[in-house]
Parts: sequence; C-alpha cells; structure tokens
Amino acid sequence: MTDGVHTVLEMKHITKRFPGIVANDDVSFDLREGEVHALLGENGAGKSTLMNILYGLYHPDKGEVAIGDKLVQLGSPSAAIDAGVGMVHQHFMLIPVMTVAENIVLGDEPRHADVFLDIGEANERVQEISDRFGLAVDPKARIEDITVGQQQRVEILKALYRNADILVLDEPTAVLTPQEAGELFGIVRGLTAQGKSIIFISHKLNEVTEVADRITVLRRGKKIETLPAAGATEQSLAQLMVGREVILRVDKGPSNPTDTLLEVRDLHVFDDRGVEKVRGLSLEIRAGEIVGLAGIDGNGQTELIDAMTGLRRAASGTVSVAGADVTTASAHAHFEAGLGHIPEDRQRRGLVLEFTIAENIALHDFRSAPDSRFGWLFPRRLVERGAKLIKEYDVRGGGPQTRSGGLSGGNQQKVVLAREIGRDPQALIAAQPTRGLDVGAIEFVHRRLVEERDEGRAILLVSLELEEILSLSDRILVIYEGEIVGEFTPAASESELGVAMTGGGRGEGAA
Repeated sequence: MTDGVHTVLEMKHITKRFPGIVANDDVSFDLREGEVHALLGENGAGKSTLMNILYGLYHPDKGEVAIGDKLVQLGSPSAAIDAGVGMVHQHFMLIPVMTVAENIVLGDEPRHADVFLDIGEANERVQEISDRFGLAVDPKARIEDITVGQQQRVEILKALYRNADILVLDEPTAVLTPQEAGELFGIVRGLTAQGKSIIFISHKLNEVTEVADRITVLRRGKKIETLPAAGATEQSLAQLMVGREVILRVDKGPSNPTDTLLEVRDLHVFDDRGVEKVRGLSLEIRAGEIVGLAGIDGNGQTELIDAMTGLRRAASGTVSVAGADVTTASAHAHFEAGLGHIPEDRQRRGLVLEFTIAENIALHDFRSAPDSRFGWLFPRRLVERGAKLIKEYDVRGGGPQTRSGGLSGGNQQKVVLAREIGRDPQALIAAQPTRGLDVGAIEFVHRRLVEERDEGRAILLVSLELEEILSLSDRILVIYEGEIVGEFTPAASESELGVAMTGGGRGEGAA
C-alpha cells in the first residue's frame, strides 16, 4: 500500500535465461488494484516470458513474485489460477466443437451427484458471470459458430469463472477488427471499475495510450522505464521500445504501374459449408502498385485469398498470375507462376511449427538447386540461406536451426516474410502482414513492401487496419459480402471507407 494505492502484484528482479539468450534480465514489475498496466516492447523483448513466469508456465532463474503481501511459488498454471491470476493468450485455447459454457467450465464442472455434468447449471453460471461483467455471449453457442471477438470474451470469462482478480491479456487486439477492439476497451474499463487489475500486453501504441493507466517498456529483456500513460506519445514510446527514432509514417513516392500481373475475373467461391462467400468478384493489380483490400472480417477475404493462391477451388471465374491462367492449378503451381503469399494465419498456414527456421524458409524451393539435386537435400545450404535471411529480416530469438514454434509471434511472421519476399515473386498477396508485429517491425515490413512495389511487383494488401491500408495503398478496393463495392484513392478518410465496408454507398467510391 503506497499513498492509498494498493499493490496487488510485485515481480522483483526476475531473470530468465534460455540457451543463447537472456529473455528477462533483472526485470521488476508491479500492478495496482483496479488499473490497466500496459507491458510494451518489441517482439522478443521478453514480455511474454515475464507473463509466462507469472502464469506458472516458466520458472525464473532468479527473482520472486508476490501477490498481495504474500510471496508465492507459481509452479504451474493451476497454482497461478489458485492465486487469482488468469491469462488470455494471443492464440485462443478453445475447443471449437464444444459450446461456450462447456469451454468455460471445463475442469471445474458443476455435476449431478458428483458424477454427471449438469449442463443446465453450467449454462446458468456462465450467463450469470456474463451479465455481471458485461461480456455478452450465448452459453449454448458452439465456439466454431461465433466470431473471433466473442471467442475472446469466452477466454476472459474462463478466467473470471475461476475467480481471477489479475487478468493478463496477451496481444488482445491482434485478431480483432477495429470495432471489436473498441468493444474490448469498454470491457476492460468495466472490469477495472469492478476492482479487477489488468496487464495489457501490446505493440499498438495508440491502443496503449488509450486504455492504460501506466506503461512499462521492455527492450531486449531489460526494463527501460515505467511511466504514466497520461502525457506519453506514440513517438516517445516507440523510441523507448526500439532505442532509436522510429518513422511512424510510410515514406513512399508515387507509383508507376505498368502491366497487369495479378487478375481475377468474375470469381465465385464457396466456403466449407457451401455458402457463397465471393460473388462475381473482379480485380486487377499491375506491376509497380499496391492495391489495398479493405473490409470487415468475414466478408469473403479469406475465401478470395484461398482461391487466388490455389488453396481452394473456385466454383467459376478465372485467376491469372503474370498472364498464366492458374484457376484450377495447385498451390505449388501458383508459386511457380510467380506468386508469393503471406497468409493471414502464420501458425496454421504460414509455418510448420515443428520445423526449423531454415526448413521453413526452404519450403517452396527445397526440390530444386541449390537446396537439392537428384532428390538429395543439402541441409548445410538450407542453413546458410536461413542465416542470411535471419540477418536481413532481423529475426530474433534463435538461429537457422531453431524450431519455429519457439519464436515469438512477431518473429514467426518475419520468417514468413523472409521466405515469401526472398523468392522475388512477380506478384505478392500480403494478408495481415503486420498482425502481431511491434512498431519497429511494422516500419521494416512497410518499407520492404514499398521497395517491392518500386522494383515492379504487383502487391495485393489485405488488412483489417485501415491506417495501414490508407498509408501503403496506391488504390483501395472495399469488399462487402463477397463483392467489390467501391474503389478509393489514399486520400479517402477512414469514415468514407467505413461506410463502404458496412455496405453503404455501393459503387460510390472515388477512383
């Protein structure tokens, strides 16, 4: 207790080492009752490691943790939960085929006669805590049928159901639309008003300054500073994170588009349930331009990208890469035709997590020289190329033979970028290319995409971040319910795009 402020958590002089790296170097951190304390830092700065220690997933080499006035040994997640700590991970840990209530009570189920699951009681308990904390979800809905934003609410409710007073939100807006992120901030304020204390891990500077009371910045495993959010600016926080001045705007000259390299004509695509998600869509992207595709998540972007990259068969229409019709070709044939693809989900579509960095970088080209010859693979050459691209793309947290699943999310994304851009494709589809990246990495990715454009690549940028769309694009297309409903210049406002994204003013965009 200091000046009437009650401290609910103290992490004192935490040090954690892994082979070849010091993830946390004498880091101290505290959390007060009813506050949002943001933990800010680049990918690989040690944020997740520090929180994994708090949640009992890692054991510190040095240091101690106190919850309230009591030193605790958090040897496992169950011990952390018993101590009142709940964690919502960046990648949700839900069972899709089970209902909301079943996921929330799993492991602590109400039972009939101590034997049978009392699903009625489970639904009632979930509805009660949902109403109490303003987290509107349907207890009976299946996880696979609800939105990403609702799934995040389920993860928060899982922690609240177990009486968590301290909530760790790890990159909570990484998979949310701007509208869903705004709803989350309202939920966070409601939770702190009821006495909950929240650690908010993020790389988005505007969100941190909006939602946090205090901010702690980590850089390469060390604590740099703890400061009040009031008065902090995005530029000052970026400099603390990276250790140098960061250009927060995209610096690019005018585009000089030439030949069409990526073209879609009258495309119709159905999802796995047989619902038509892309409805007669046409677009073309020329060499030397970035075309941004803006839209609320779930309006056909995923199915469009899948059809354009050979991951899903279109019902009708055509897809061409550099003049070659690849509509019915395999995904590999699309790559051979000159297409690069940065997928929206790096873990499911971008990487084989059990493979090393070098192996993931070689996924497209391992069948040909210099990686192999006459069916023989040359591992040393894979490692050499991996080391070169790791340095070029500033991948942190390991070397060429490090397992990709052991990297932070942002560094996993850099591996995908290194592979796809490193192949020098003629056309590139970049879906959510900066999702989960810190400000320094975002600056790097934006610069690389502009360089690729200036070297004559045709780039389709698909992003839920309107600021990114407006900053990078030379032309902007808006997709709504599987159709292009407007074309805009980068001079358009976010409100103009927002109207089109919700179906208003179809076809009225200024080209």
